[in-house]
Amino acid sequence: MAISVRQLHPLFVGEVAGVDLRTKLDEKSFSELAEAFDRYAVLVFHDQPIDAAQQVAFSERFGRLEAKTTRVMRKADKLRLRSEFSDISNLDENNRMMAADDRRLMFGLANQLWHTDSSFTRVPAKASLLSAHIVPPEGGETEFTDLRAAYDALPPAMKAELEGLVAEHSIFHSRAQLGYTDFTPEERAGLPAVPQVLVRTHPGSQRKTLYLASHASHIIGWPRAEGEKLIAELMEFATQRRFVYQHRWRVGDLVMWDNRCTMHRGMPWDMQKHPRDLRRTTVEDVGPTVPERMEDQAVALG
Repeated sequence: MAISVRQLHPLFVGEVAGVDLRTKLDEKSFSELAEAFDRYAVLVFHDQPIDAAQQVAFSERFGRLEAKTTRVMRKADKLRLRSEFSDISNLDENNRMMAADDRRLMFGLANQLWHTDSSFTRVPAKASLLSAHIVPPEGGETEFTDLRAAYDALPPAMKAELEGLVAEHSIFHSRAQLGYTDFTPEERAGLPAVPQVLVRTHPGSQRKTLYLASHASHIIGWPRAEGEKLIAELMEFATQRRFVYQHRWRVGDLVMWDNRCTMHRGMPWDMQKHPRDLRRTTVEDVGPTVPERMEDQAVALG
């Protein structure tokens, strides 16, 4: 069966058929998928009951898996999944639903804010691949927004203003938005704030795109209040419904998205009543968004 892609949203998102991710794709098929990924930014695969090894193998076709930076936050916690995975669930290491005050659950609530994965690290994420093993009967959807389309829709004067701007990103900023600040000095030192460009060119499609996340706090070199205001305005603009696709999960789905030109957020569900088990592998980008020679200057400007 040949690979086919059906567009699910007027702007982006492709539903892929004719692929079995449990087997290694030949080079032609993988090339078609890679081209579709560059075009649609979000790819949806249904009926893919893959195991951990199969998901890792497929993910690694797109690049090197990122180091588990979030392990800095959770040294005392036992892992439910293999170390290559981020555990996007409300389950503990014994597959029991976590208590409402469990630190891991509280930390993960920030996934319900609009973000792009790992923008709080010097080399951020290229792609994320999320597989569904248990889904709640209602709620728990994931929403995606197309930051290329959002950039295209900006007035020319705003596009000109954004060129060359650099924002500071920190995982502690996004968590603080939900009132969660319970981090040790060692945890904070393990993930220092990093600079990221505000506008980048997507390498696959060659389209310009905003690069935003709830991790972004302010514009480096600007007065703090002005930079915060600009980021808030851009976040509001980029998450208008016309740019957003909502994915309703079913068991066996695998969804992959391009962190370089999208944001996403998880929708709430009754975490104390229903389990939700999603498992994410994350592919590292090829390098930082801010050239190394500019990083020290950006950090000094704060």
